[in-house]
Amino acid sequence: MDAAKLQSIHIPDAQRKRSAGFFWFIVLFVVAATGIALYFARPWADDTRESKPALPGAVGQNSKAVENPAPPKRADAKPGDAVLTVSGHIINRERIEVSPRVMNQVVWIGVKKGDHVKKGQVVVQLDDSEQKARIAEIDGQLAVARVAIERAKVTYARVLKLRATQNDTQEHEDEARLAVASAEAQLHQLEGTRATAQVWLDWTVIKSPIDGVVLEKLADPGELVSPQSFGGSRGPSTALVSLGDPNDLQVEIDVSEGDLTKVSMGQRCRVSPEAYPDKIYGGVVAEIAPEANRQKGTLQIKVQIEKPDNFLTPELSAKVEFLK
Repeated sequence: MDAAKLQSIHIPDAQRKRSAGFFWFIVLFVVAATGIALYFARPWADDTRESKPALPGAVGQNSKAVENPAPPKRADAKPGDAVLTVSGHIINRERIEVSPRVMNQVVWIGVKKGDHVKKGQVVVQLDDSEQKARIAEIDGQLAVARVAIERAKVTYARVLKLRATQNDTQEHEDEARLAVASAEAQLHQLEGTRATAQVWLDWTVIKSPIDGVVLEKLADPGELVSPQSFGGSRGPSTALVSLGDPNDLQVEIDVSEGDLTKVSMGQRCRVSPEAYPDKIYGGVVAEIAPEANRQKGTLQIKVQIEKPDNFLTPELSAKVEFLK
């Protein structure tokens, strides 16, 4: 019985050889497929082909550019050409505060802070009623003076006729002649008075003395303004508007005593505002203070900015590089 069972499960030698051969065929196929996959998957580390530098923003197989390339050097920022670097503040070379000539009341202000104005442009109108009334009064006096001249001339002509016939005296002739001269002098005096009144009337119209920008409005309509201060905080305002030329800017800096040998009049400089460090402007040392600050141990230097533009704002900080 046992021999019959063993005989039933016995595998012939031919079938065993076919099974073993099929097994080794599968093993070789797997090894070959694995080798091919590894060959194509490995990185091309030994690739000696020259990779062209990728253009900024380009994407491709040769885009092996440096992630953070160094920025190009500015042509105007040559290394080692600056002997001193100091920070200061941008200022208007001239700041003009427009004041009235006489105490008066503001009627109208036609500008506001930041407005551009032209030279001769009307910016403020003061009350002119008193000045106009004064001129009207003087015009009446001038009319009376002209009539007085005509009367004096008629009287003088009559006296001359009488003198020609010996019917009047030399004394009357002299008096008539002097009366004409007196009337004419009175007319000239009134004309001068009227010219003065006209000047006072012209002073009520405030015009800009320069082409510039309104830096500050210092008075309002209805406010009393004066050409001088009376020492009290509640006194009249002494200025109407403050003006500056945006095309005439300087950088005001304080240089320490130890660095004064590196600065000279007319020296070339580079100016860059702290708010826009990529903006570079030419400059030149325009002013060196004649007196130092004892407490700070510094000397004030002013550098004139060449060709300023809208990026330069007064009172902002700026860096100044003094060149060799």
